[in-house]
Amino acid sequence: MPKKKRSRLGQTLEHFSRKTTEATGTSTAFLIALLVIIAWIVTGPLFHFSDTWQLVINTGTTIVTFLMVFLIQRSQNKDALAIHLKLNEIVAALEGASNRLIDVEDLTEAEIKVLHTYYLELVKMAKADLKLTQTHSIEEAEARHGLKYRKALAGT
Repeated sequence: MPKKKRSRLGQTLEHFSRKTTEATGTSTAFLIALLVIIAWIVTGPLFHFSDTWQLVINTGTTIVTFLMVFLIQRSQNKDALAIHLKLNEIVAALEGASNRLIDVEDLTEAEIKVLHTYYLELVKMAKADLKLTQTHSIEEAEARHGLKYRKALAGT
């Protein structure tokens, strides 16, 4: 698949987004935010708990929250797409899996409900089994693993 050429701005924003997401998701970032709040509280008596003193923290947290919403959404969109692609690959490669599930996230809500009803029937059948291990046993898993291993050796 040919790689789409991205603009310089797009590359810069993606790099900034990734680095900021990584940095803000750390214990250090949390501690810095906590220290800012503590410093704000401590300075309350100095500024006589004025409206301006309150406005500073309200404005700061509003701006940070506003920007973080978009940053987090961008990061989650990319992660969700990557997960969908990985799941699509598994469905496509797994013998016996229904290819109808590839790109299932693009179906309408009504179509997803139809599939959900179908899988509820499978759940009922699985619950009807006498033992929890009857539907998916260790032996079945070992047999599947052996089949995959033999196919991998045959491909090399």
